[in-house]
Amino acid sequence: KGIFIEEGRQVVIAYEPIWAIGSGKSATPEDAQQIIGGVTRPVLANLLGEETAQAIRILYGGSVNPGNAGSFFYQEDVDGALVGGASLEADSFLEIIDRAT
Repeated sequence: KGIFIEEGRQVVIAYEPIWAIGSGKSATPEDAQQIIGGVTRPVLANLLGEETAQAIRILYGGSVNPGNAGSFFYQEDVDGALVGGASLEADSFLEIIDRAT
């Protein structure tokens, strides 16, 4: 409330379940899709309008690694990943990038 957004492309939101923070565990890709597509985007659409809600990029950020990144990228409403620890190792980060393309 009270936030002015000219274009949804100006906004990026990262979603990570509270239980995943610092745990090394991640939600399933289907759970991420359910929260992002079933809760987050509809709330944004209600607050900001459908067009703006669809333009906002929503990332998944809970323990993304080369082994699970591709599964998140294939979800309809997951627009990318906020990579934490895996970004500290170049080979791991490059593998994640490969899965995004």
